[in-house]
Amino acid sequence: MKASVDPELCTGCGLCTDLCGDVFELEGETATTKVDEVPEEHEEACRDAAEQCPVEAIQIED
Repeated sequence: MKASVDPELCTGCGLCTDLCGDVFELEGETATTKVDEVPEEHEEACRDAAEQCPVEAIQIED
């Protein structure tokens, strides 16, 4: 599974980094992904972060 963050939508709230810090990090005021492929053990937290993103900036590809 892959995750990406749309920098045009991201507001830098940090919710994704709180929920799944092994996949997401803040670079300045925008979140980015740290990994190309989401490790299996972090998939659930990554999906949760995508669902809870207030501006729907996180896209998940299975």
